[in-house]
Amino acid sequence: MKAVALTRYLPIDNPEALVDVDLPKPSPTGHDILVKVEAISVNPVDYKVRAPKDKVESAPRVLGWDAAGVVAAVGPEVTLFKTGDTVFYAGDITRPGSNSEFQLVDERIVGRKPASLDFAHAAALPLTAITAWEALFARLNVSAEGKDAGKSVLIFGGAGGVGSIGIQLAKQLAKLTVIATASRPASSQWAKSLGADHVVDHFGDIAAQLQAIGIDGVDYVLIFNDTDANFPAAAQALKPQGGIATIVENDKPIPVELLKAKSAALHWEFMFTRSMFKTPDMIEQHKLLNEVARLVDAGTLRTTVGEVLGPINAANVRRAHRLLEEGRAIGKLVLSGF
Repeated sequence: MKAVALTRYLPIDNPEALVDVDLPKPSPTGHDILVKVEAISVNPVDYKVRAPKDKVESAPRVLGWDAAGVVAAVGPEVTLFKTGDTVFYAGDITRPGSNSEFQLVDERIVGRKPASLDFAHAAALPLTAITAWEALFARLNVSAEGKDAGKSVLIFGGAGGVGSIGIQLAKQLAKLTVIATASRPASSQWAKSLGADHVVDHFGDIAAQLQAIGIDGVDYVLIFNDTDANFPAAAQALKPQGGIATIVENDKPIPVELLKAKSAALHWEFMFTRSMFKTPDMIEQHKLLNEVARLVDAGTLRTTVGEVLGPINAANVRRAHRLLEEGRAIGKLVLSGF
């Protein structure tokens, strides 16, 4: 089968950073389904895993953690899917990724593809939808039924992949007042089109900008971009007894002491936790993705595709990595077909 892989961890401008390879087609066992991959999207986790380091893989390593496709075969313990079903999923970071013609994935972290979307537009959603959903509803305990309507959330990185779906979940389901950060007119307009009530300059004085629009503090903060740079502003903007959820690893100590006087909480969200640790509630991600599909088909949520870069090959995947590393992408970058 065709795949895009690496054996060395190189700068993205090196043509050998990601290469086209042929690999054996795997067979499913246990709870695994074998998916014929039709489309993928690329996320920051892809280039972070690929980041240059002194390591050489003995066999080609396939990255990629977002896909939509068709079930080609099922393992003997599979009960949720059958051959021919169309699915979408983010996968498991400890296993070979989705940048290949066929991929094995545990059925319990797979959802049924939204019927109203083609494969490319469906592939944009899984990782970011799971991440934003878990951060907002599982970590911060915001009601997905609108019981916290009228409260406010500040979303750092509103025009990114996770921010793009996070704005929609916060507005459409939670009924919150949404303030998103953005740094360019195009990204600001994107965030507003997704439902943000206000957009503030990502690189400006956040507290001053909030006060200028009549907001003295927010009930929740979602950090979807640069925890190190944004945590002090997040802590300052947060109301007493509020909560911050971040998805971005820190490079230096986080000044959590800023939260003490406010009796505020800091939560980490990592959507791979369930699959990495084989938690007893792994199937919750299957349910979550099915609910996202239902909401998309109902018109409540929309896909977050920013650009379709062409077919799945090493050159296009390298281009996607480069765009994400440069921080210029709006929405999700998608590739479709081999």
